Amino acid sequence: MTEAHQTLSRAEAQTLAEATAHAMWSRDQAARALCMALISVRPGYALLTMAVRADMVNGHHICHGGMIFTLADTAFAYACNSYNKNTVASACNIDFLAPGKEGEILEAEAQERSLSGRTGVYDVTVRTREGRVVALFRGKSYRINGEVIAGLQEADTQNRQSA
Repeated sequence: MTEAHQTLSRAEAQTLAEATAHAMWSRDQAARALCMALISVRPGYALLTMAVRADMVNGHHICHGGMIFTLADTAFAYACNSYNKNTVASACNIDFLAPGKEGEILEAEAQERSLSGRTGVYDVTVRTREGRVVALFRGKSYRINGEVIAGLQEADTQNRQSA
């Protein structure tokens, strides 16, 4: 856990991770448009799924790499923001190891590997439900100012006032 959350109990840290994920999900139109599902979140960890639809396959009739990348990047985002500190990607890369196929359910499991100061490193494994690894993703995070929940509440208030 980050320095700011070392005083939280395990249960409090879990509650915060879930509240943060809920706040993010409420505004995450990209993940919802791709029919992703947030399966599990805890401090420094997230598990999401996405079914490979017909409109997600490329000219080789396999899942477009951009779709796999988006799933992995989304799991990364939920894992690195799980402490309720606004965090963005500073770099990421992906290795595609096997194709995703239409009709398969892909799972992206993000795990924190390092967190120090404002930066973190997260590994994401994308696999099929049967366990076949499709891609390995590594994301580097950078914490910016603000909190996820407070920032979303503030934005919602501003949107209501300007409507």
